[in-house]
Amino acid sequence: MFTGIIEKTGTIVAIDREGTNLHFTVQSEISAELKVDQSIAYNGVCLTVVAVKGDQHVVTAIDETLRKTDLAGWKTGSVVNLERCMVANGRFDGHVVQGHVDQIGTVVQIQEQGGSWLFDFEYDPTLGNVTVEKGSICVNGTSLTCFNSEEGKFRVAIIPYTYEHTCFHQLKQGDKVNLEFDIIGKYVKRLLGK
Repeated sequence: MFTGIIEKTGTIVAIDREGTNLHFTVQSEISAELKVDQSIAYNGVCLTVVAVKGDQHVVTAIDETLRKTDLAGWKTGSVVNLERCMVANGRFDGHVVQGHVDQIGTVVQIQEQGGSWLFDFEYDPTLGNVTVEKGSICVNGTSLTCFNSEEGKFRVAIIPYTYEHTCFHQLKQGDKVNLEFDIIGKYVKRLLGK
């Protein structure tokens, strides 16, 4: 389980294909602290560390993950948000995040607001996911509060610290992002749907 509070960013330094799988080599400040079999969220996608060497580590994404996230679009040099799993006695600073991406969204507008930024996103509402005004949303692994919540779209505000210490400063209009909708909202929607 994760909280959506980004710990560090990492850089994709190599991508190797093996059948339908992609192996991503990630260079980061936390790589040397990781161990094989550890789960890390990469732009909100939970992947297992399969190798560690110095300041680099390797994770593998299977075809199912590649089809349902933006990982297939990663390139050498891509910067990704990293979060290690929450420890059982840790602070819960974000919201409940599973690292299971529900769908891909698109950046439709970015507005600079005198030191902060407004990001507008759209997503396919026919897949059954919903946002709630002032509710939680996870965008590329980052725990955020959505507003201007409408069917298939929402807005988030990004403070300077988040902008500088995550991959938000690299996003541009038209970019794809990983969305994980609030787990409580998903359960409520499913229960009411029955």
